[in-house]
Amino acid sequence: MKLKDIIEKKSGNVVSIGSRNTVYEAAKLLRQHKIGALLVLGDDRKLAGIITERDILRECAEKVDELKTKLIKDAMSRDLIIGLLDDTVGYSMGIMTKNKMRHLPVMEKDRIVGIVSLGDLVKSQLEDIEFENRHLKEYIHGA
Repeated sequence: MKLKDIIEKKSGNVVSIGSRNTVYEAAKLLRQHKIGALLVLGDDRKLAGIITERDILRECAEKVDELKTKLIKDAMSRDLIIGLLDDTVGYSMGIMTKNKMRHLPVMEKDRIVGIVSLGDLVKSQLEDIEFENRHLKEYIHGA
């Protein structure tokens, strides 16, 4: 299975936020959408970074008084690792595990096409295993 298969199954648009919004606004948006990460867009509307629950928690632990004024661009992760639509789930899981990431932006050329979580990838692997298991049982039992 490839990332494009997971992106096609996911419902809804990619939730993003501008780099000049505040960390507090990011936290509210994460809560509103019940998600764990936001893609951050720069002034040019291109992908500039990602802000996650962990980034916000780190800011809370260090400078809780500044959450309503600190800009996302000063708290986000900038060194992004991205996925491509043709990347396999196994490869993507390996990259995410190696880099201790829970969210992977998926790009096609310069365009954001989605974001997948480690949970999305695990779920797809479990579905594949379940399908294969059922198919093998039917084959063995001659159904």
